[in-house]
Amino acid sequence: MAYQYKRLDKNDAAVLLVDHQTGLLSLVRDIDPDKFKNNVLALGDLAQYFKLPTILTTSFETGPNGPLVPELKEQFPDAPYIARPGNINAWDNPDFVAAVKATGKKQLIIAGVVTEVCVAFPALSAIEEGFDVFVITDASGTFNELTRDSAWRRMEAAGVQLMTWFGAACELHRDWRNDIEGLATLFSNHIPDYRNLINSYNTLTSGK
Repeated sequence: MAYQYKRLDKNDAAVLLVDHQTGLLSLVRDIDPDKFKNNVLALGDLAQYFKLPTILTTSFETGPNGPLVPELKEQFPDAPYIARPGNINAWDNPDFVAAVKATGKKQLIIAGVVTEVCVAFPALSAIEEGFDVFVITDASGTFNELTRDSAWRRMEAAGVQLMTWFGAACELHRDWRNDIEGLATLFSNHIPDYRNLINSYNTLTSGK
């Protein structure tokens, strides 16, 4: 069977931010903490830019996992927020699954902490139910490269597509003629080198 390129479609995608909690973030060691937080917020900005339905969820936030990072609450004050009382796999929580299905979207963009549990478990469960799943690798984190790579291989074997937030943004956008300034601003806010690129472009096009 020929390979079928399943590309992200901004009209059929939802974003699931799973367990980006203050306690769990302290476990992330496979990516620099500042870069990781930047990537998570970039994914949030991406979701807002493309007007993608976004769902926030936490696991046992009254325990050591801690509350959701405040920046995400601020980014999505009106998004569905599912505080799971104990379910480790978010897909085991009926309210979470109902919120996902209520979006009416077929493609799920997932990121979370930690990768081999909070990301992999709902990703595999969603694949089983017929969703197309795209995991944002640089907005998901875990203990080390070994656990991360094991999770990536497990998910890939099930059909999950692994992407970065930048790659996902470009695939959703499709064509620079759709908009330059808005997406370029998003990129510049999270990628210093891209800000240099845009500053150079603006200087050249301004004729100064």
